Amino acid sequence: MHKSRSNPFNSILAHGALITYTLIALFPVFVILVNSFKTRKAIFRDPLGLPTSDTFSLVGYQTVLKQGDFFLYFQNSMIVTVVSLALVLLFGAMAAFALAEYRFKGNMLLGLYLALGIMIPIRIGTVAILELMVDTGLVNTLTALILVYTAQGLPLAVFILSEFMKQVSDDLKNAGRIDGLSEYTIFCRLVLPLVRPAMATVAVFNMIPIWNDLWFPLILAPAEETKTLTLGSQVFIGQFVTDWNAVLSALSMAILPVMVLYVIFSRQLIRGITSGAVK
Repeated sequence: MHKSRSNPFNSILAHGALITYTLIALFPVFVILVNSFKTRKAIFRDPLGLPTSDTFSLVGYQTVLKQGDFFLYFQNSMIVTVVSLALVLLFGAMAAFALAEYRFKGNMLLGLYLALGIMIPIRIGTVAILELMVDTGLVNTLTALILVYTAQGLPLAVFILSEFMKQVSDDLKNAGRIDGLSEYTIFCRLVLPLVRPAMATVAVFNMIPIWNDLWFPLILAPAEETKTLTLGSQVFIGQFVTDWNAVLSALSMAILPVMVLYVIFSRQLIRGITSGAVK
């Protein structure tokens, strides 16, 4: 029986498109990293050039590290991101399990309601959110950011995880029930380990917007003690004079956690994205 072979030209074209997209996506990161190790004059004279013995400088990193609040900003970003991701994964997985496992009146309607959170940006409700935080006394607290980011990430988490949980074998879950396992035990010991790729996908998709966000920290937590890393980097940007060495160095250090997370979860992320594509 003749087996059809993929056209080599199509394969080359696909790889070329992917490589081109990768280069375009990495270009801003390359410019930031390269220029963070150069003098101010070299940044403007040759922004795309690599540092040389004459242009190499660590003045930007020295300025950032001397800025005593930088580590506080980094700590705030870590707390907000880690706690928000933990809550998104916990509540998202529990809600997804309920929607995927139990059939009840309004099941589909509830799923559609949660899907609206993907289509409608949460920033549309910024004024209402700010009023709510003022009324509850949560302005200028990390709790305000954590609550907003958790609400922002839940719709996508429920949507992705529920689809994965529907693929978990019913026989496996029923066998656990016959053995006397509670629903919580089935959820934690049987279902969650099988949807780890989806959990990693949800974590990465939510981590990057949370870590890079400037909008809500600027509105809900602009105080010095609650500034995040992205908002704290703005201290080097002035109305008339901007310390570009410090700005680029701060952004370079802010990129590091995102890169580390991607390296750790890359395999799980790819498995989560491609799951079900090949039968």
